[in-house]
Amino acid sequence: MDIYGGEVNRLIEELSHLPGIGSKSAQRLAFYIINMSEERAKALSDSIINAKRNIKYCKTCYTITDKEECPICSSPTRNHKIIMVVETPRELAAYERTGKYEGVYHVLHGVINPSAGIGPQDIKLKELMVRLQGDVEELIIATNSSVEGEATAMYISKMVKPAGIKVSRIASGVPVGGDLECIDEVTLTRALDGRVIL
Repeated sequence: MDIYGGEVNRLIEELSHLPGIGSKSAQRLAFYIINMSEERAKALSDSIINAKRNIKYCKTCYTITDKEECPICSSPTRNHKIIMVVETPRELAAYERTGKYEGVYHVLHGVINPSAGIGPQDIKLKELMVRLQGDVEELIIATNSSVEGEATAMYISKMVKPAGIKVSRIASGVPVGGDLECIDEVTLTRALDGRVIL
């Protein structure tokens, strides 16, 4: 049933495609946007368009950035000899919020999941192996504790160990099946501090 007219319905429909946004939340957001000043609405739409046009992957760690290299990879104060492997940029952001990690990252953009047709060649593993040819002392594997995350961690460990690089896994404290982006900073810090050698 058409209650509001085409433009409002289209806005609600587009917002409902966002992750975690159901029809009621989409309707609430649509009304909020409609009641914004035109300047604020334009600033919001411009920021979405500019992000879509200008965001790319860091040439080193593959997180999202608007530069060739992200601020973490280009920082001279970070320890570039320690690399933490995460699944997505969201997990990278979660660890950065702890303020406790001083190394750099590598973003896989997924995990190995044969049932979904995702193999090692479909995530950024080849790029990781290229980085490990440099001066790297430790690789911290911080994939989620899902079956796929654990399988990916074991696969990486088996690939890296022959190179003589120390390989560790974040410690428990992160609940099995939990997503790192949803976990508080204290739990993430404990998991990082209690990592184990694989």
